[in-house]
Amino acid sequence: MTRKYKHILKNRLDAAIKLIDVLPMQRFKEESWKIIAVSKGGLELGSFIKGRYANELDFLFSEAIFAPNNHECEVARVSETEEIVINEDLVAAFDIKYDFIYGEARRKHEEKILSYIYQYRKGRHFPSMYNEVVLLVDEGSETGLKFMTALKTILAQKPKAVYIAVPVLPTDVLELLEPFADDVFFLYDIEDYVETSLYYEDLSNVDEDKIEKLLGE
Repeated sequence: MTRKYKHILKNRLDAAIKLIDVLPMQRFKEESWKIIAVSKGGLELGSFIKGRYANELDFLFSEAIFAPNNHECEVARVSETEEIVINEDLVAAFDIKYDFIYGEARRKHEEKILSYIYQYRKGRHFPSMYNEVVLLVDEGSETGLKFMTALKTILAQKPKAVYIAVPVLPTDVLELLEPFADDVFFLYDIEDYVETSLYYEDLSNVDEDKIEKLLGE
């Protein structure tokens, strides 16, 4: 089943062109939707969706919190406004204490997220999305935690609406996100999702200079 979707997208530009076909671009332009990327790859994808439109593009930084005994298993995530989303099932399965998660969230915020804000945004904090129409963007989603953390962060600011644009995502993540977003625009929801890079022919790294350039525009 997975082989059917292998390399279904050429690269982020190809994904953006195809997403533009499913996005309501007239409303996007007229309502001045704010494009908010939730990953580096999402930022490049968002820049392609933005194209020549005057819509603002920004990055909501967040960091993964891993299980203490498994440094590849993401059990929670913290955003730059210190909103935390926890995978309750994993926390229960690993018997992880909440004190550990809150302590790690504080540490990741101070050690990593604050340095990103200074490096990439020259110290400018994330702007308020109050009464704005927001489009959250990523190149794919394996667990949905980046989107859930962004949704929690943005919804706390009382926006007018929050939409999601993502080329590929697992079917269960789509079901997880739909109740929290006003709409989810996607190309493929995949039952037995493996990892995002499998669905692209080329998913090259977005380097630091490019991030600074995109956020400086």
